[in-house]
Amino acid sequence: MAHEIHPSAIINAHAEIEDDVVIGPFCIVGEGVHIKKGSKLHSNVILEGNTQIGSNCTIYPFTSIGLPPQDMKYKDEKTGVKIGDNNTIREYITIHRASVSGDGITIIGDNNFLMAYVHIAHDCKIGSYVIMANVATLAGHVVVEDHTVIGGLVAIHQFTRIGAYAMVGGFSGVGQDIPPYMIASGARAKLFGLNAIGLKRHGFPDQTINELKKAYKILFREKHTVKEAIKKIQEDLPYTDEIKHLIEFIQKNKRGICR
Repeated sequence: MAHEIHPSAIINAHAEIEDDVVIGPFCIVGEGVHIKKGSKLHSNVILEGNTQIGSNCTIYPFTSIGLPPQDMKYKDEKTGVKIGDNNTIREYITIHRASVSGDGITIIGDNNFLMAYVHIAHDCKIGSYVIMANVATLAGHVVVEDHTVIGGLVAIHQFTRIGAYAMVGGFSGVGQDIPPYMIASGARAKLFGLNAIGLKRHGFPDQTINELKKAYKILFREKHTVKEAIKKIQEDLPYTDEIKHLIEFIQKNKRGICR
């Protein structure tokens, strides 16, 4: 199929629009934008700069993607945004192109569900199958791993990481890394144990969940230093992929670990 573009839309001659793309009324697609097949812009969507939208994405009204970062050091350098396939991007979302203090690209993976008023700042790296509820806000350089759920009205500090399969409760302020598989919540977010229900829903076997519960207890309930806790986990528990990922995530932290 050829693409379908409403007469009121403004499309730069150097934008790349693949087949079966629908662009609704009053959208603006700038130079350097690439929209892959099957994606739909409902109306009043702005895409600017070096921005790539993957296949079969749906973008709702009054969303802007690829505009300059809210970084006072940015001087219109050529940076970009790359968004994967099958993403739902709801109303009034802002996703900014990268700054010059990172690797030059803001990245969003596949199959994500971003609810209204989400803000994703410059240089963020979002994995796949992530759910971000209304008004969830990421500062610059935040990393969100796969299968994470971020509640509404959550604010995440710059350079913070949210681990895979973690869940952040609504109305939280996150200033330190949240380890994979955990639940965190609060105005100054703290951990509330393993995200056991979420792991079950994703098909994790009971044995794996029990091992992660034991790892959580060693790390955060027993009186060990982080180094001591990691050593005890390695000695006492099977070194599964999940345990390995949890340990490596903690070892790589720079902002500290939410406890």
